[in-house]
Amino acid sequence: MTDVATTPARLAHDADWWKSAVIYQVYPRSFADSNGDGIGDLPGVLAHLDYLHTLGVDAIWLSPIYASPQDDNGYDISDYRAIDPAFGTLDDVDELIAQAHARGIKIVMDLVVNHTSDEHAWFRESAGGRESARRDWYIWRPPRPGFEGGTPGAEPNNWSSFFSGSAWQWDAASGEYYLHLFSRKQPDLNWENPEVRTAIFEMMTWWLDRGVDGFRMDVINLISKVPGLPDGVVAPGAVYGDGTPFCINGPRLHEFLQEMHARVFAGRVGQLVTVGEMPGVTVEDARLFTDPARNELNMVFQFEHVDLDHGAHKFDPLPLDLRALKGSLGRWQEGLHETGWNSLYWNNHDQPRAVSRFGDDGAYWSQSARALGAVLHLMRGTPYIYQGEELGMTNVPFASIDEVRDIESLNFFADAVGNRGESAEVVLAGIRHSGRDNARTPMQWSAAPHGGFTTGQPWIEANPNADRINAESQVGRAGSVFEFYRALVRMRHDDPVVGYGDIRMLALEHPALVAYSRALGDARLLVVANFGVEPIDPAGVDELDPSWARATLVLSNYPAAEFGEPLRPWEVRVFREPGLAVISS
Repeated sequence: MTDVATTPARLAHDADWWKSAVIYQVYPRSFADSNGDGIGDLPGVLAHLDYLHTLGVDAIWLSPIYASPQDDNGYDISDYRAIDPAFGTLDDVDELIAQAHARGIKIVMDLVVNHTSDEHAWFRESAGGRESARRDWYIWRPPRPGFEGGTPGAEPNNWSSFFSGSAWQWDAASGEYYLHLFSRKQPDLNWENPEVRTAIFEMMTWWLDRGVDGFRMDVINLISKVPGLPDGVVAPGAVYGDGTPFCINGPRLHEFLQEMHARVFAGRVGQLVTVGEMPGVTVEDARLFTDPARNELNMVFQFEHVDLDHGAHKFDPLPLDLRALKGSLGRWQEGLHETGWNSLYWNNHDQPRAVSRFGDDGAYWSQSARALGAVLHLMRGTPYIYQGEELGMTNVPFASIDEVRDIESLNFFADAVGNRGESAEVVLAGIRHSGRDNARTPMQWSAAPHGGFTTGQPWIEANPNADRINAESQVGRAGSVFEFYRALVRMRHDDPVVGYGDIRMLALEHPALVAYSRALGDARLLVVANFGVEPIDPAGVDELDPSWARATLVLSNYPAAEFGEPLRPWEVRVFREPGLAVISS
């Protein structure tokens, strides 16, 4: 059992808007195509603002829309102050900001500053020679002593890229290697150079002055590397070493974030939101990053709960241990209660679809999609909805690697099958389960061809189930996943217990039941969910206090039931005392 101390009075008067908000992530490339070229764009987002307003979200987080060669779908930026023509223009951004603000919706930009594209003007100048004025804007190193540059083993260290292969790329023209923790077309910036930091901070200020309301910071805890860049440990059977101990949460990270706050965000506190994506971050780390007194970030995206269902790498799927998942969620709820703030998410552009991953995308698709939504959204923190999650969009049955577009999946397949001799079908099965393209297929607006996403040929095929899972069939229909998510958003806005109540995790050792209570003053809330198909009798769970029988059922994904009745497959029930009217069923 996790039982958290009470501090409602302090938080109830907190003016930070994001603490009572729901944030919706738009992956523009796959959201809505306005001109039939098969690629989603900003006018497409603008055309669907009323849909998001109907859902009730408070902010839109836009995945990268900057100018980019699109090697990694926009996370390789060639100009931070220009919009990629595939998405639109700066005028389109200005119009989106204005129209969103008119609806009470804020705009949060993705910020990718661990690396740029190798086609960015900064890198082109840096690669011009060792005497370039911007040479030290990136991380360049000579070959390993005794080796000829460009030959196996000559890399400055043995680090592996997150996208397979070496993290170093040989540049014959200048006779040195540059570091790229991701694609070879994504060279890492050298944050040790104050000129780099100044250029980044000026760019961020330019966007804030343009009207954006904050930033989601991509892999921001990789910006400080350990001096000397030592070799990493090579796992059995691996070719390259693990460099993450030397680039995650590096020695100057807190200093860099505090400098960013002082130079970019000072004077705007409370108006903006900052959330840092941080692979490998612990609860203890996050407490430091999100402590308001330290002036670093408002929230972090941690990965602990989405790293529980795979082995040594993400494409090695394992059955989920629900007890481990509950333990992780409870640990973060408790750990950031007194200091800091949680981000709450199941899905994003890098994760497979939650209803396929943690739920049941077959017979109990709708029930499990709604149960997952309730369990997440009624916790303490800021919930994030990824496009299509509010419809219960599922993973994709890729028939062949030829249908896959994601560079991470393609590189892994080529390495595993071509270099390590693994079974192509086994590797493809792992990509079907965990690949990023599961989240990146087109938004399913209707039963029209390509899910109504485009009148042309989409850059990636729509999920075949778009004819039955789509917005047109759900908006306004009682009992739909969309309307259930609307109810969850309303609860966060209207019920202070949801926003600021204490949380107590219950039945942590039960193999199929998720349960927790919330409390604020005299009000209390209970969430119970069956994460399986076998009925669960609440009377048989010691930690479910029988006094809840007098509470009011305010939300459920089945027809109303009494507290003591068995929970049906993937059923979630939410009880409140004092009661409110039933919100949805």
